[in-house]
Amino acid sequence: MPFMPVKFTLQKRVKLAQGLWMLYWFSVIVGILIFSLGIFFKIELRKRSEMMDNNESHLVPNLLILLGAVACGVNAFGGKVCHDSLDPLKFAKWKPMLKPYLLLCCGLNVALLLAALLCFLMQFAMYLSLADGLKNGIKFYKDTDTPGRCFMKRTLDMTQIEFRCCGNNNFRDWFEVQWISNRYLDMSNDVVKDRVLSNVEGKYLMDSVPFSCCNPGSPRPCIQHHLTNNSAHYDYDHRIEELNIWTRGCREALFSYYSSIMNSIGALVIFTIFLEVRPPTSHCGQSNPECESEGYLLDKGVKETLAEALSKLKTLGKGNQVQEGGATGGATSDL
Repeated sequence: MPFMPVKFTLQKRVKLAQGLWMLYWFSVIVGILIFSLGIFFKIELRKRSEMMDNNESHLVPNLLILLGAVACGVNAFGGKVCHDSLDPLKFAKWKPMLKPYLLLCCGLNVALLLAALLCFLMQFAMYLSLADGLKNGIKFYKDTDTPGRCFMKRTLDMTQIEFRCCGNNNFRDWFEVQWISNRYLDMSNDVVKDRVLSNVEGKYLMDSVPFSCCNPGSPRPCIQHHLTNNSAHYDYDHRIEELNIWTRGCREALFSYYSSIMNSIGALVIFTIFLEVRPPTSHCGQSNPECESEGYLLDKGVKETLAEALSKLKTLGKGNQVQEGGATGGATSDL
């Protein structure tokens, strides 16, 4: 007995075909959008890959690109079937493909659900990746002559300017590392020599930040050196003064940016799943299109359909075992 049978007149069939056709092609547009967002997300990750831990993965954007392309193809095929469904001769060639198409739609929905879950669950991994990557990026900021780190300074400076942030957690992260290369330090200067010798690790530490931390909107010229030394600046108290550098950490700024992208994509994917969960209704072929016809989701009941699918899988598995056994027997006889 067919599953979810419905009677259709010619007028109802026309309306159903037109509605599903529009829905399918709207889903194609959404698939293109998912594909494009996957590419955009991948580009954004690559642009700042130096500031992320090496374990940072492109699984989510790669999956979005793949699913976006598959969704476009699946929904374009569905739109073509809907367009030809009113012509019995044209629809006859598509009818044998409807059951595999239904299974493909179910598989696509499962994959889309997985992609949506990854968009939300991978944010914690992104946060940890940014924390480790930015920490290393600040430490290697000065290594402009080291292969593989030559552009770290430029990348970090541009990030701090673009996202209006400073340091990993805040601007004080720059106080804990030597971010000026030794080649630019005058070791014959007593002040520089004393500062290096006074540090256990032999680093030149100071309460200063790079120029990229400066807030151009501040009315006062940027104070980026001796930030905690009140006597070094006129009418200045770092404890009560509103500093004219960015006080927000880059980890928070970047995580907010990437998490907003992932949340938006996740919401779009969930919306796509609701679009995909529509019955690709089958029609019983009629020689006369004016006659009333019966539509159904499955030509058999759910149990019968599942039992038939399981029996086909078992038959396929037995066939593979017979082939393997025959190949083994042939090899034995040759010996």
